[in-house]
Amino acid sequence: MTAFPSSHPAGLLRPALGLALVTLLVAGLGYALLATGLGRVLFPAQAQGSLLERDGRIVGSALVGQPFAGARWFVPRPSAAGYDPMAMAGSNLSRGNPALRAEIAAARQAIAAREGVAAVDVPDELITRSGSGIDPHIGPAAARVQVARVAAARGLDPARVQALVDAHTQGPTFGLFGAARVNVLSLNLALDAQSQGDGAQ
Repeated sequence: MTAFPSSHPAGLLRPALGLALVTLLVAGLGYALLATGLGRVLFPAQAQGSLLERDGRIVGSALVGQPFAGARWFVPRPSAAGYDPMAMAGSNLSRGNPALRAEIAAARQAIAAREGVAAVDVPDELITRSGSGIDPHIGPAAARVQVARVAAARGLDPARVQALVDAHTQGPTFGLFGAARVNVLSLNLALDAQSQGDGAQ
């Protein structure tokens, strides 16, 4: 007579617990360790947060926008989250909201005055908040409109500053996805390095 495993709950408990333990170790711990290890080997900078350094000190991440104050700096998109990665958010105001329209109009005039350009020449991304609130990039047009101000504040030839912008402009990913962009923190660090080099001469 053929013997069949007991269908009593106590007889099923051991294999069920064994399967749960193996699944937890393989899918939970093993996969996480493998993915983390491969990430550190294949993409070491990205695995550490794409951190940027100046004089041996970490000053930020290429993935997280941060505010810059003063005429010497390129500024990023405005943030509804205060550039706080722990409070990522957009403005949550609809495009038809009168308060948002008034805010955008005021910001456009203020930026036009700051950059010395006509209001119609202010790129929209300099007056609208990104969805995440920590977008580290601006488009080439938003960087270009700031070149004259930054160059004057640093006593540099505008052509040299524009050359830095061009050098830090990334094209669409794989040439297909997204748009051309400039990482604001990287650009400002390059400006500092150039200014220090000029001062040392």
